[in-house]
Amino acid sequence: MDDLRYMKRALELAELGIGHVSPNPMVGCVIVHDGVIIGEGYHQKYGEAHAEVNAIQSVKDHSLLPESTAYVTLEPCAHQGKTPPCADLLAEKKLKRVVVACRDPFSQVNGKGIEKLKTAGIEIKLGILKDEAEALNKRFFTSVQKQRPYVVLKWAQTADGFVARENYDSKWISNKHSRQLVHKWRTEEDAILVGKNTAIYDDPWLTAREWVGRNPIRILLDSNLEVKKSSNLFNADATTYVLNSLKEERQKNIEWVKTDMNNPWSVLRQLHENKIQSVIIEGGSQVLNSFINEDCWDEARVFISENTFEKGISAPIIEAPIEKEESVFNDQLITYKNYHG
Repeated sequence: MDDLRYMKRALELAELGIGHVSPNPMVGCVIVHDGVIIGEGYHQKYGEAHAEVNAIQSVKDHSLLPESTAYVTLEPCAHQGKTPPCADLLAEKKLKRVVVACRDPFSQVNGKGIEKLKTAGIEIKLGILKDEAEALNKRFFTSVQKQRPYVVLKWAQTADGFVARENYDSKWISNKHSRQLVHKWRTEEDAILVGKNTAIYDDPWLTAREWVGRNPIRILLDSNLEVKKSSNLFNADATTYVLNSLKEERQKNIEWVKTDMNNPWSVLRQLHENKIQSVIIEGGSQVLNSFINEDCWDEARVFISENTFEKGISAPIIEAPIEKEESVFNDQLITYKNYHG
């Protein structure tokens, strides 16, 4: 029971790194001596110290470490990256015991960190809250294991099933609280993607203006470069990648990337090559349907408002298990999960 309690705390710490550590995983670490937490840490920012380093640095009396247990949400790294291997640090400090939630699927780590600790004579316990730890790092695991970003589909639809009017106008279907929640989501993912029709008719910013956090990379699908340079997507607020069939070029924060536009899988491969670990697909309907039809998505978040249009552009139809239903004031938010993509 103690192992579960301390690992839950480590997972809470790990989640504090969301939106700041990609393409690294979120990791938390708790150090316990004689039933008392003496150190805590989490990976706070990509390129900076890992969770184990921060936790050990927070311990006031290092003489307690050889009789202490470290709870880590992901296998300690075993390779030299932007920071030294955490497995070496734990071995150097002679921790008595290390409890690990799950293995790191990255080839340079997978099992090697655990072996280093065992070789150093440290007792290892693996698999405590494994499912929760893997779910927390769903973006990282998808990127490593499937060689593509974690894909979140998002749209708002009216009560009668439309995402826009016949003239493509879609502002505003959901309420202001739902829109603020979407801005929070934007800070948690690497990128956000729309097609040219959404860019032309809605002229979105695709930034997190209503939440504190970093803006995602903006991805525009514009095969023939039809979106005007005056579009909000080309302002200086965030980096924008324009995936197209015509040119490769870079100007300040805008990069035109020539890529295969034939299907969503090609787009996802391109994003993966650009080290994008997760992406929100915000539409429009044609783009969303293309990802649904090719079964290349992981999660769908659908707002259903009380508004009605009577006619217009139909919302995508998704056939997948409902993971969660909740209310955002007078909007209904349904989350679907795809177990095949």
